[in-house]
Amino acid sequence: MMGTKTAKSWLIFLMGFLGVGACSGGGMLVISPDGELLGMPVSVLEYSPFPDFLIPGILLLVILGIVPLLLIFALIKKPASPWAEHFSFFGDMHWAWTYCIYVAFALIIWIQVQMALLRTVHWLHTFYMFYAILLIFVCLLPSNRNWYKS
Repeated sequence: MMGTKTAKSWLIFLMGFLGVGACSGGGMLVISPDGELLGMPVSVLEYSPFPDFLIPGILLLVILGIVPLLLIFALIKKPASPWAEHFSFFGDMHWAWTYCIYVAFALIIWIQVQMALLRTVHWLHTFYMFYAILLIFVCLLPSNRNWYKS
């Protein structure tokens, strides 16, 4: 069985990797809504409701970038937050752990919507689908569940 420190470190690493990557990608889309910084032509949005990458960039930056990075602090310090607890479906777990599960599902939804709107599948879609599943499995490790129990 994986030790608590190792399991917790993996969870923090996975959230950090996701957060940094999404802040980078989302930030570039916000700065350059035409997709030029990422080498993505606006034409890929042909079947989407978006005229450019600004709104998707903001969503990516905030939901999959800033939120996971803030959760790292919460995973380490385990602060109390009645507001965050109110939206936690797992009353027996610290809210930060629960929100990591939410982020993993947000990533799955993000990738599924992206594939549907772009009408294509890129190798990064597959990578991030497996990444989301890995994130859920790491959250569910017994060591992490025990550490983040309320």
